Amino acid sequence: MDIQDKVVIITGASGGIGLATARLFAQEGAKIALAARSADTLHTIVNEFHEQHREAIAIPTDMRNKVAIEAMVDSVFQQYGRIDILINNAGQAVSGNVSDVDIDQFRQILELNVLGPIEAMQAMIPKMRQNGGGLIINVSAIVSKMSLPGVGVYAATKAALNKISDSAREELASDNIRITTMFPRKTATNFGKNSLTNINQAPRPAHSGPEPDSAEAVAQKILEAARNEPHDQYMDR
Repeated sequence: MDIQDKVVIITGASGGIGLATARLFAQEGAKIALAARSADTLHTIVNEFHEQHREAIAIPTDMRNKVAIEAMVDSVFQQYGRIDILINNAGQAVSGNVSDVDIDQFRQILELNVLGPIEAMQAMIPKMRQNGGGLIINVSAIVSKMSLPGVGVYAATKAALNKISDSAREELASDNIRITTMFPRKTATNFGKNSLTNINQAPRPAHSGPEPDSAEAVAQKILEAARNEPHDQYMDR
């Protein structure tokens, strides 16, 4: 898809991958609707975009709230008359072994990582059908393809999102609504610092490994996914 002048909703856009993606898509000439809970942060970002003569609007939204999600989609549609791309990026991690992970915390991230994207898709699909199609990019995580101690519960939410993407891709093909799943690796953002952690869970030792990707590098891959529309987009291909 050509990104110029496309209307793009990005959730979790107040920082990290979401903000880097918003900036990159705006540079490419897209019209950006930034969604996140922090209204003040979003308005500051939108002012920055406007100073750069880029089109953007702030839609403060709690992606755990179905009514707020529907209002977000309706607001963008009323503003522009169409929505070309939805990037379901909002998410949170929870750390801990399966034996002692806090179930209430698990419910929280299920709402954000799984139910939120589904509800956004359900709100979006009628609008995209009305306009002859569109693209949905669901941001998953490479750990959803792995078995790692301490992150299994978080990985399970992203694995669920993978299956939702795969099923929706087949179900919506006749409506020209395309689904891409993005698989970031470890990323140099505050995502890990903002993860939910059981206070009784002992700290896990740090593991050596490759340097984390920057948020900007992930954003470049999301842009590539928007242009080429693969079923799955990985960082190394």
